[in-house]
Amino acid sequence: MDWAGWALFGSLATTVLTAVMIAAQLAGFSRLDLPLVLGTAVTPDPDRARVVGFFVHLAIGQGFALGYAATFALLHQATWWIGMMLGLLHGIVALTVLLPLLPGVHPRMASRRAGPRSTAVLEPPGLLGLNYGAQTPAVAVVAHLVYGIALGLLLQVS
Repeated sequence: MDWAGWALFGSLATTVLTAVMIAAQLAGFSRLDLPLVLGTAVTPDPDRARVVGFFVHLAIGQGFALGYAATFALLHQATWWIGMMLGLLHGIVALTVLLPLLPGVHPRMASRRAGPRSTAVLEPPGLLGLNYGAQTPAVAVVAHLVYGIALGLLLQVS
């Protein structure tokens, strides 16, 4: 496996995924601001949170890229369509497992059980992230498909 490629292209693919999510938010397709959500777990300042959150997401993306690289190595091939299938799986896991777990660990995110005394500043994502807009699941899946396709095209298997 091309491990230097994993480091470079994992960062590139994560940056593209984040850019797709931010562009969709700015275009009004979703209210999910992933860098803000991740960054406010670390700092309450929203401007700093977006910067911190971008780098947190970049680190998480590197971890997933390592999983993609390992999968490509096990399959002895890296193609755009295998990357796309992994991206679909990744997007589904993000929407059905990772986002729903956030309220349980995020210090500034409300949960469905928080009640009126909650001082949380972020609403919970809800099922499939739907609290952030009806198109949020589609945006998240498309962003993860792009991520997987990018890694499938860029990573080399030796």
